[in-house]
Amino acid sequence: MKSILKKWNQLSLVKQIIIGLIVGIILAVMIPQAAKPVVIFGSLFVGALKAIAPVLVLFLVMSAIAQHKTGHQTNMKSIIFLYLLGTFLAGLTAVLASFLFPVGLTLGKGAEGVTPPGGVVEVLKTLLMNVVDNPVNALVNANYIGILAWAVLLGLALRKAQDTTKTMISNVSDAVSKIVTWVIKFAPLGIMGLVFESITANGIDSLLSYGKLLAVLIGCMVFVALIVNPAIVFLTIKQNPYPLVFKCLKESGITAFFTRSSASNIPVNMKLCEKLGLNKDSYSVSIPLGATINMAGAAVTISVLTLAAVHTIGIEVDLPTAVLLSVLSAICACGASGVAGGSLLLIPLACSLFGIPGDVAMQVVGVGFIIGVLQDSFETALNSSTDVLFTAAAEYKEWRKEGKEINIQKAA
Repeated sequence: MKSILKKWNQLSLVKQIIIGLIVGIILAVMIPQAAKPVVIFGSLFVGALKAIAPVLVLFLVMSAIAQHKTGHQTNMKSIIFLYLLGTFLAGLTAVLASFLFPVGLTLGKGAEGVTPPGGVVEVLKTLLMNVVDNPVNALVNANYIGILAWAVLLGLALRKAQDTTKTMISNVSDAVSKIVTWVIKFAPLGIMGLVFESITANGIDSLLSYGKLLAVLIGCMVFVALIVNPAIVFLTIKQNPYPLVFKCLKESGITAFFTRSSASNIPVNMKLCEKLGLNKDSYSVSIPLGATINMAGAAVTISVLTLAAVHTIGIEVDLPTAVLLSVLSAICACGASGVAGGSLLLIPLACSLFGIPGDVAMQVVGVGFIIGVLQDSFETALNSSTDVLFTAAAEYKEWRKEGKEINIQKAA
C-alpha cells in the first residue's frame, strides 16, 4: 500500500486528475448504480473550494496592499488595461465567430427558478451595492466584488500598522494559501465524482447533441488563448509570446480547467509568477484582482449563447449592434464572478439588447447549464491563465523600457 501511495505521489497533479477523470467515466458507464456513492467526492471538493476561495482573496489582497512600500513600482495601470482589452477582444471574437458559424438551438426547459438581472442599469447598481456589502455577508455569499473592495480598504488602512500586525496578516494569508493547495491535492477524487455525476445525470448524449454550439464556444476560447492573447502580448513586449503563453496554459490553465474556479487557482498563479521572476508587489495584487475582473471566457460565453438565441429566433443583427454586444458582454463579464451562476445568468441581459423575451432567454440559460461541464472548464482555464499572462506582459514591458534582458524562453 505504501509503495502504491509513493508512486501516486510521484505523479504530477495533471496526471492524477486525468486518472480520476478516466475512472469517473468508466464507473458512470459500467456500474452507475453501484458506484453512486462516489458523487460525494465531487460535492465535498466543490464545497471545500467554495468555502476557502473567498477567505483566500480577502487575505491575499489585504496582505499584499498592507505590505506594499511607497515608491515600489507595481504596473497595475498597465495590467488592468490589458485585462479590460483582453476581455473586450474576447467578446468581439465571439461575436465575429457567431456570424461566421451561426448556431441554432432547440430550446426547452432547464432554467426554472433563476432570476436574471433586468438591465444594464440594474447590473451596474448591483455591482456598486456589492462594493459596499457587509464584509461578513460578502464572505458568506462569495461576493468577490465586495470582498475585493474590503480587502483593498483594509490593506490601505493597515499600511501604517506595526510590523508585527503585518506579519500576522501575511502569515494568515500564507496559511490560507496552503489550505487551498491541500484541497487541490484532492482534485483527482473530486473530478472523479463530478464527472460521474454529470454523465449519470445528463448522459453523454446531452453533450453531443449540442456539439456545434460547444465547437463554436470552445473554438472561440482556443482562438483567444492562442491567437488574440499572444497578439496582445506581442504588441506589449515586442517578442515572441508563445513560450510564455504555453507556460501559462500548462501550469495555470490545466489546473483551472479541472477545478473550475479562478479564485481557488490563485495560489497556482502566484507560484507561477514567482517562477517567472515577477515583482511580488505587482502580482500579489493583480492575480486576485484578475480572478475577479479578467473574464475573457465569460465574455465569449455571453456573446456566443446570446447570438445563438438571436439566430434561432431569426433576428437580423447589424454591425453597430454587434459591437455594442461586445462592449456589453465585456462589462457583464467583469461582474460575472459576483453573480450566482456565473456568466450564464447574464445572458438574459445581453438578450434584452435584441428584444428577446425573458422566458426564451432563460431557456438559453438552461442550455448553458447542460453544456456547463465543458463550457465552464474551458472558460475558467482561459480566465485564470490570462491573469498570469497579462501580469507578466506588463512587467516585461517595463523591463524592456529599462533595458533589462527579457529571456522568455529561459523564464518559461
